[in-house]
Amino acid sequence: MFLYDVTRNGQPVYDPIVNQSLDNYLVNDLHLSGHGLMIYVNQPAVIIGVHQNAYNEVNLPYLKDHNIKLVRRTSGGGAVYHDFGNLIFENIVIGDTSDFGHFNVFADPILKALQAMGATQAQLRGRNDMVLGNQKFSGMTMFKAGDAFAAGGTLMYNLNLEAASAVLTPDAEKLASKGVGSVNSRVTNIMSYLRPEFQNLSIEQFRTELLKRVFNVNDLSKIETYHLNDHDWSIIDQRLAGKYDTDAWNFGKNPGYDQYRSHHFDIGTVAFNFSVNDQRISAFKTYGDFINGGDPAIVDAVMLGVPFTQQGLTAALTAGDYQSNIGNMPVEELVNLILGH
Repeated sequence: MFLYDVTRNGQPVYDPIVNQSLDNYLVNDLHLSGHGLMIYVNQPAVIIGVHQNAYNEVNLPYLKDHNIKLVRRTSGGGAVYHDFGNLIFENIVIGDTSDFGHFNVFADPILKALQAMGATQAQLRGRNDMVLGNQKFSGMTMFKAGDAFAAGGTLMYNLNLEAASAVLTPDAEKLASKGVGSVNSRVTNIMSYLRPEFQNLSIEQFRTELLKRVFNVNDLSKIETYHLNDHDWSIIDQRLAGKYDTDAWNFGKNPGYDQYRSHHFDIGTVAFNFSVNDQRISAFKTYGDFINGGDPAIVDAVMLGVPFTQQGLTAALTAGDYQSNIGNMPVEELVNLILGH
């Protein structure tokens, strides 16, 4: 494993729109063979999954009033809040996708580093959460492109939990499924669990101490490192322009169709926003925090014009390969959700 230095002219980049595009560049453009790791910090921002509806997941007035950026990532998963008390780590793996979907492979080095720093009870729980006791301090996600994939997540060191609770509006059913009543009750910062010498660090100092233990070195200069250069940054700037830096990408359009159905399944939350005219689907959009390598838009396309019946919906979801593009579950569960049963 090697390290990506994602500073620009020797200075950290805190713009979440820029940082969120780095994995896409490293996977699809630079394409360095092997396993690289980058760790960076964002200014206050809400990061939403590629399939999520910003208008349903985020308190947009609070976001605007507090100058918090909204950024849509290119992978699945749920909405998270970032600020200067939080680290983002991302593994970029090129040439071997055998570990895609195995969150433990990428959680283990982080967990061992944190355990060495005093958080001895830190562990991976469920599909993709790192926890201390019953409280989460990291959520992970992945996306794949050809022979490459990215796998990463957050590390809450000293995050502003009040801001996170105010700006995020998670589905009440999702919270209930986890046996909790609010965002604050199910998340925690790891700072107070670490040994005293690690409890009052700046976020950059915490990053340094974590990396030294992940790579088992006493100085970052001993880590094999690829430094992003001016040519890399020029391409990243080009990729940002007109897509990842636009409201059309980050906010998306709220379809506002007539009916909205949402349910939290084992694969994550699945939501459908749709309209029905003359007992046929006239508009359809899939949302959710599920993580897969598919494209829900394929399902959306085949649903148009479909009879609003058990048989019609079942046939359409099957034709749209819902198992690959939404998640592996009985088709009856999705049909019943759409029908409101």
